[in-house]
Amino acid sequence: MEYFLTVVEAASFTRAAELLHVSQPALSHQIKALERSVGGALLERMPRGVRLTPMGRAFRPHAELAVRSAAQARRAARAAAGAEGGELHVAAVHSVAVGVLPDVFARWRAVHPRVLLHLHEYATSEALEEQVERGAADLAVGPAPAGWPGTVAAVGEEEIVLAVPFDDRFAGRTTVTLPELADRPWVRCAMEPVVDGERFLDRACARAGFTPRTAVFTEHTSTAVRMAAAGVGVCAAPAHLVRDAVGEDCVVLTPDPPWKRTLTAFSRLPPTGAAEAFVDLLRSAWPHPHTASEPPLRAYQDCPEDATAVA
Repeated sequence: MEYFLTVVEAASFTRAAELLHVSQPALSHQIKALERSVGGALLERMPRGVRLTPMGRAFRPHAELAVRSAAQARRAARAAAGAEGGELHVAAVHSVAVGVLPDVFARWRAVHPRVLLHLHEYATSEALEEQVERGAADLAVGPAPAGWPGTVAAVGEEEIVLAVPFDDRFAGRTTVTLPELADRPWVRCAMEPVVDGERFLDRACARAGFTPRTAVFTEHTSTAVRMAAAGVGVCAAPAHLVRDAVGEDCVVLTPDPPWKRTLTAFSRLPPTGAAEAFVDLLRSAWPHPHTASEPPLRAYQDCPEDATAVA
């Protein structure tokens, strides 16, 4: 399966053989053996390269999961005696990777210098969940996934705040209600959370009686915060990103009522060894008020029409 995936990614038997450090006849023999075992051709040999057959397209995601699971199994076995070596693959949404994990990774390296960390970043919670389910990482850090079949542990609480420039008319305040911003332009981001199929800010502003006027649409949250600091418009972003990573040049306002959600560490299987130690470090580095018996806050659904916060 690893040979098959390498051929697909390289789009060439010759290049794949070089990457795998095997001869091309040996590689071709393994692919043919795999095709015999599944009962049909997985790859179509073209004059210039190869492409997947319908069977190959159906086979590919399962092969990816199998290969990644095998790698995870090896890491778990090596870590069974403790987090003293090997490597750990951590996945996260971009805002968490920028705003939370640098400090956590630094603390981890001080305690476990022999464990190599791999960080996988994703733009949305949906992409994060999909990739972790496919075995891209040992564990993920992000919003609580709905209906997740594996292990989920609350590790912290995320709050959305508003970034404005120092000369903004609200700069002397600490809180602001959403209706007060009805006339303002907004800096929006492709990574903005989606709640029940609707972008969070659209949902919140609609309940406040207006439609947000978008001035700029960015790809990354950190860029949106910088735009807000420059006076382009108001930006809604996670507090840990604005206050700790990219928000030194802006004023931070807390919405009234506040917007919060629980962040979790989740994985396909119960974390062991290095993964378990990393989850423990997350909990200690990022205190949160919830206990195991309390349900996590949903994805910013505490923005009801009656302006009262709901968990």
